[in-house]
Amino acid sequence: MSIMEKNPMRRAENLPLCGLGLLIGLSSSVATVYAHDVRASAKVLPAPAAATAKPGPVPGISGQGKMRFRVLYTSEHLPEEARKVLVKAHGGFAVDRRPGRGETYFALPGVGILEISADLRSIRVLNTPDPMKNVNLHDTTIWYDPQDGSPYLVFPANDAGKVFTTTLDGKLVHILDAPTAEDEFEEPEIHDYFLGGGNFAPTDVEYLGGLYYITTGYSKLDFVLTARILRSSPFEAIWNDLAFGGKGQVPGKFGTAHGITVAPGGRRLDISDRPHSRIERFTRYGHYISSLEMPTGSLPCDIDYLGHYAIVASLDGPDPSKGAPIYILEDNKLISTIMPKEDLGLGNFRHNHNAVLQKVGNKFYIIVQAWDPGDFAILEQVIQ
Repeated sequence: MSIMEKNPMRRAENLPLCGLGLLIGLSSSVATVYAHDVRASAKVLPAPAAATAKPGPVPGISGQGKMRFRVLYTSEHLPEEARKVLVKAHGGFAVDRRPGRGETYFALPGVGILEISADLRSIRVLNTPDPMKNVNLHDTTIWYDPQDGSPYLVFPANDAGKVFTTTLDGKLVHILDAPTAEDEFEEPEIHDYFLGGGNFAPTDVEYLGGLYYITTGYSKLDFVLTARILRSSPFEAIWNDLAFGGKGQVPGKFGTAHGITVAPGGRRLDISDRPHSRIERFTRYGHYISSLEMPTGSLPCDIDYLGHYAIVASLDGPDPSKGAPIYILEDNKLISTIMPKEDLGLGNFRHNHNAVLQKVGNKFYIIVQAWDPGDFAILEQVIQ
């Protein structure tokens, strides 16, 4: 199933399940990616040979084909106060992709929200409210009010059990607290979980159609919960009854639902099921569609899209001694594997936690964050 394929939502819900799709391997020069589709057999075709042919190793460059990268900036590019706490980095990025914009946002515990300029040349710390500054904001999402287009940032605090919503300048407009046994969800086990004092550990948030979709992979619950945005002025949100997923091994269940992303077209949610090394795809109503299998042992943390391209930051790799890879896909085909530690000499990048793809001028750039220890880098495409 192509990333860009657009199926009517209700039609997708009503099609019968037909078993796992046929797995087709990519060439040996690139790590293998597969797609499962429970509705019909489908093939993920290999990229053309010219795009997947791996050139000989070049010192200081990593990747294959047109997506080869070098280090542009290291953590020295960060403000001094951010460098002091970088070892604790455990979050993710959001890019403002509106025409004429391009800023990237993320957060560091002890400092707060940071903004990377559209040209990537400068990074500044935003005035961050105290309730957000000293907790871990595990990821960052930007979304736009459908009524007036106003942009908002939303941050899941996995250690505090809260979801924070701010404006782009860091003004706090809402705090969504953990659900209680008084909140109603479709699944009875969610009610029982919170009735029994289960913790709320949000790992990522996406906005789609008036709802926040919140992954809870750092808890025994591991459902995707939803909250409804009632209004933005003043901002108000309440828990919604829709929930899906839960712990399990089979497709549609999660080992750890770590990251969530609205796919191009705005009709599908892609959720990184980290221990199972797959990206699980759902309708906005929580109906399972298919899985995109990543290389075994890669432990994908999240997926980010830019046009026909997708980027996946992996916590580990098939060979942990080489550090974790960053995978770049084009229309579901794996076209490049970047190794920050082994090829680029970024010693702290044993584990990647989040990466986004950005384009400035005629070049692509990767903004990436490492975990345990935390680190930061911006990679620049090498154009032949």
